[in-house]
Amino acid sequence: MSNTAVVTDSNSGITQKQAQEMGIHVLPMPFYMDEETYYEDINLTQEQFYTKLVDGTDISTSMPAVADITDLWDKLLQDYDDIVHIPMSSGLSSSCETAQMLARDYEGKVQVVNNQRISVTQQRSVQDALHLIQQGKKAEEIREILEREKLESSIYIMVDTLKYLKKGGRITPAAAALGTLLRLKPVLQIQGEKLDAFAKARTVKQAKSIMIEAMQNDCKNRFHDPTGSSLSIDIAYTYDKEVALQFKEEVQAVFPNHECIVSPLSLSVSCHIGPGALAIACSHIVE
Repeated sequence: MSNTAVVTDSNSGITQKQAQEMGIHVLPMPFYMDEETYYEDINLTQEQFYTKLVDGTDISTSMPAVADITDLWDKLLQDYDDIVHIPMSSGLSSSCETAQMLARDYEGKVQVVNNQRISVTQQRSVQDALHLIQQGKKAEEIREILEREKLESSIYIMVDTLKYLKKGGRITPAAAALGTLLRLKPVLQIQGEKLDAFAKARTVKQAKSIMIEAMQNDCKNRFHDPTGSSLSIDIAYTYDKEVALQFKEEVQAVFPNHECIVSPLSLSVSCHIGPGALAIACSHIVE
């Protein structure tokens, strides 16, 4: 086993407690609310966040401060030979680019992975990194492997309301008004670095069926693995864990050989899609 540290951020859905259990390190993502700075899973819980979001509090997101990143790296390099740093997708945040810039001063001891992951797919990259460390691979080789695998994942997300997409300027007010009037449940997708529209559903039940069918199609035609035997298939959600656990049962009925991880979507994503969202994701398992 190599003496390599693993760092990610809270967009992975990994809590500080889980990070301790896994032997990794999670940078909390900062939020600004009422002129105060909060950090996910440090002084801001999921419950507090959604209470403020639903109440209409103006919430803005940011990336970790440069000093927070470099201080953590400096501390870890006192005990580790090198670091593999796995931030959220560069297509969704500038935190990856910033980390890559900072890593240039570390003479190869910090390897920043730009593999276009978020939430449970990012979490799977962390698990892949730990597996590769067990095999004796060092940070640079781990980064190369994870980046080679970057497009081997897929996410579909059902949004319960268009309110927050409208607020963030991601759809027009007219489209949001029409979607609300028709009570649509949009299904979005993340393929690589982009968050795009995928389909429109009338009900949550229909949206879940669309997502499961889309994942079945990806397994068969994109990954050439109809049963998903070489893939992890997982669930993410915003706010309502009970609904997510029910969705997990429906997914596992279709993919019976998978024990799906169920994780909250990062609050940075939740800001833009609101409570009541459900997602299904798959990632190729690195051997």
